[in-house]
Amino acid sequence: MAREEEHYYSKHGEPRKFDPNFRGPIHNRNCTDVLCCIIFVVVILGYIALGIIAWVHGDPRKVVYPTDSSGEFCGQKGTANENKTILFYFNILKCASPVVLINLQCPTTQLCVSKCPDKFTTYIDMQRAYRWSRYPWENYKPFCKPEFNNPWKSVTEVLRDEDCPSMIVPSRPFLQRCFPDFTTRNGILSVGNETMFKDGVGKKRNVTDLRDAANGINNVLGARQLGMKIFEDYAISWYWILIGLCIAMVISLLFLLLLRFTAGVLFWIVIFCVIGVIGYGIWHCFWEYSTLKGKPGADLTISDIGFQTDFRVYLQIRQTWLAFMIILCIIEVINILMLIFLRNRIRIAIALLKEGSRAIGCIMTTLFYPVITFILIAICISYWAVTAVFLATSGEPVYKIMASETQCKYANRTCDPATFGTSNVTKLCPGAQCTFAFYGGESLYHKYIFILQICNVFVFLWLVNFAIALGQCTLAGAFASYYWAFRKPADIPSSPLLSSFGRAIRYHTGSLALGSLILAIVQLIRIILEYLDHKLKGAQNACARFLLCCLKCCFWCLEKFIKFMNRNAYIMIAIYGKNFCTSARDAFFLLMRNVVRVAILDKVTDFLLFLGKLLIAGSIGVLAFFFFTHRIPLLEQEAPSLNYYWVPILTVIFGAYLIAHGFFSVYAMCVDTLFLCFCEDLERNDGSPAKPYFMSPSLHRVLGKKELTPKKATG
Repeated sequence: MAREEEHYYSKHGEPRKFDPNFRGPIHNRNCTDVLCCIIFVVVILGYIALGIIAWVHGDPRKVVYPTDSSGEFCGQKGTANENKTILFYFNILKCASPVVLINLQCPTTQLCVSKCPDKFTTYIDMQRAYRWSRYPWENYKPFCKPEFNNPWKSVTEVLRDEDCPSMIVPSRPFLQRCFPDFTTRNGILSVGNETMFKDGVGKKRNVTDLRDAANGINNVLGARQLGMKIFEDYAISWYWILIGLCIAMVISLLFLLLLRFTAGVLFWIVIFCVIGVIGYGIWHCFWEYSTLKGKPGADLTISDIGFQTDFRVYLQIRQTWLAFMIILCIIEVINILMLIFLRNRIRIAIALLKEGSRAIGCIMTTLFYPVITFILIAICISYWAVTAVFLATSGEPVYKIMASETQCKYANRTCDPATFGTSNVTKLCPGAQCTFAFYGGESLYHKYIFILQICNVFVFLWLVNFAIALGQCTLAGAFASYYWAFRKPADIPSSPLLSSFGRAIRYHTGSLALGSLILAIVQLIRIILEYLDHKLKGAQNACARFLLCCLKCCFWCLEKFIKFMNRNAYIMIAIYGKNFCTSARDAFFLLMRNVVRVAILDKVTDFLLFLGKLLIAGSIGVLAFFFFTHRIPLLEQEAPSLNYYWVPILTVIFGAYLIAHGFFSVYAMCVDTLFLCFCEDLERNDGSPAKPYFMSPSLHRVLGKKELTPKKATG
């Protein structure tokens, strides 16, 4: 070992004096980064004020209820529209797409109704039939303006005054709006079993015109049907999903507990189990590929069948299983090659994992700290979402002139419904209407709602990063207490996790806030770049898109680097109680002096923990697959019948991975903390009686460093 690694260096490269009283995390501390702490508290108070202002001005009913042309809510209790929960469009042919409809920007009268029409008819046909019976008018009247009650009024005047629609078509409610009820039979599109319809102004049109007017409606309705089936599957299988997640939690706990005793054997088992699971997947894909040989339609390609909402269709073609098999083979080869070249490093990492297992065994409460972080993040997400909704629904109704003619110079200008009928706009732009557009206003508050939304996102990112930083600093302080205990576990202080949490909150809120602020700024910039990239997708300027792509890549790398440095800076803060910048600098130079060990111990450990997550998620996924596909004889009768068995399977796999990630994040923090303490121990001490190592004998053997010959005490 080089001589420079046997001393702890000061800022100017001079060896610092050994502190014989140093026993881990310093308890006599001072508050760090006080200015940032004050700013952080002020921002939180401002964020609370922003939420209060948003709640005062906002109205979530604007999101819950659709709004008619008069700005009234459909389905709102205590109003005339209480029983009219669905929005109806007078002339849906004027609407370009469902997106336009949902955004309430369709240039036609919108009316709240209690139900959608169920058959084709026109105002002219109704008026003719009204001569012999009042029944046609009673069916047509709910789709006219409430104050209109003159079925004898001429068609020209009715259409001019927008009293009634010229026609009604069979529709069904979707997103609380009436959309044409499209069906396809034998490849022929129809609405209400009709392929032709009268438009109410003397023309006979094909239902494809309705489809063009509501472009993409079939995909939207198909997505709705898919969503309903998925919801039904969750309603049936939620009990079994919870059981699967509980099993994942138990396996994760057992996994960590077993590491205390058989870390080496268990991790080699994990590695070979992952290889075995992938190997089984390769065999299963090959078996399915061979079984489908010669079956009708099995030789079709994915491009031939196109997009299908029923994913079981893809499992009936050979190309799907061939693609799965190729992907799994590539993953298997990569894993085997990594094991061959990293086998020695894995042995080194296992020794550090054993020490981490011992540390967690002494401080078991750390395994449940992620629950506190989860609660804090859930509170932040809830507050951000509620505030965003109230900000989005702030303001008064804004009406704009909607004209079917593109030449109308008054189009999209604001208007007043009370005086619009007496203005010259109706004469200069025939058919123009003063229609509700959105909620807004001209006040200072309304003008800066977009800026307030950005502030809402920024403070949300800051708070979430602070919650994560608080957890990292707390865990680091607890595990550092374990490492710097000379006699383990006798010298470990009582309640190390609670003591570490108290130190982090009392002394280092400002430092944690500063690190979180830097990360939040970078994340906000990344969000803005993603927004710009979305806006420039259709642009032809290749240079601008290339520059944007480079910026996205750079800021992604910067975010990863800042997360890594923050994590190690919080460990140094937990140990020495210094400010953020000093701790980040000390951590950086300490890691650079031990860069090879960082690569060997830290990253290989992360890789092994990732394999453990895959094993837990994969084993639970395989168990869920056999259960929900009725392939377990003992539980065949218990398994529910589902529309899509992949819904609960994917949910269980994703949930199991998150649960394993929560437990393993504590373990990863433990390993990182012990590693930094390990490096500090080497630079502070030399193993002599005057400067003994605090590391355990197992860690001492990992380094391959021999104890120095004990020195006699000097007078």
